[in-house]
Amino acid sequence: MRIKRMNPHTGRARRNRLIAVASGFVAVTAFAVPAASAEPPAPSYSERQLADAGHAVLTADVGGTAWHVDVRTNSLVVTADSTVSQAEIDRIKQQAGTNSGAIRIERTPGKISKLLTGGDAGYAESWRCSAGFNVRSGTTYYLLTAGHCTDGAGNWYTNSSRTTLIGPTAGSSFPGNDYGLVRYSNQNISRPGTVGSVDITSAANATLGMSVTRRGSTTGTHSGTVTGLNATVNYGGGDIVSGLIRTNVCAEPGDSGGPLYSRSRAIGLTSGGSGNCTTGGTTFFQPVTEALSAYGVSVY
Repeated sequence: MRIKRMNPHTGRARRNRLIAVASGFVAVTAFAVPAASAEPPAPSYSERQLADAGHAVLTADVGGTAWHVDVRTNSLVVTADSTVSQAEIDRIKQQAGTNSGAIRIERTPGKISKLLTGGDAGYAESWRCSAGFNVRSGTTYYLLTAGHCTDGAGNWYTNSSRTTLIGPTAGSSFPGNDYGLVRYSNQNISRPGTVGSVDITSAANATLGMSVTRRGSTTGTHSGTVTGLNATVNYGGGDIVSGLIRTNVCAEPGDSGGPLYSRSRAIGLTSGGSGNCTTGGTTFFQPVTEALSAYGVSVY
């Protein structure tokens, strides 16, 4: 057998050519791979479009929903409770038309409802709510609470047997708003300017991320944060309230009207929500500054 001998220089040259060809193939292949496509930018919706989307949700009239504009995500957040069907969500989006992409659906457990039951507690003729803030105008003292509590109510009492009178309902705004006023006519009842042991010295508007505490006659004291502003809630049956504060603080029936506060500042009045204080939920509050302005009263 003959073994063919190769010139070492020739062998090196061939190897170099092969390496060069292979390298060139890799380079060509690299150039042939298409660049990863960039994600398309998220649609940007104007303030008017977001407002129109909110109006569409209102027009769809689905009970068990709440909605607010989230400026951080440029979207309309629609909170839907467990009673809201997919068909109803589809109806909301259909109503929104070209603005449906602005809607972000968030599910919440349980049923969104007014947290009324039939606090320091306050008892009307047929139901129980929670006392909100003690307020005054000059030398006249009042109790501020939720409007759906005072709606249709006459006198208020401190006990379930309704033998110790607080006084009569002096004002009520619900639906649309959710605040009401009870006048202290019994001079023997203490009316401190505190919530539990916390002295309330001023009132303020809520801000996103604000740490807040709620107190109610059913569940006591619970804390959390503000997660949305200027929310609208459809409780069903035509009971729609707007301009509410959205939080992750839990609440249950009977907590309606109770105070929401941040340190020594009055922030809101418990309107309604979903879930409970075992598994958590979402709760909405009437801004207290609006109620104080409407009745010309102040905390003290």
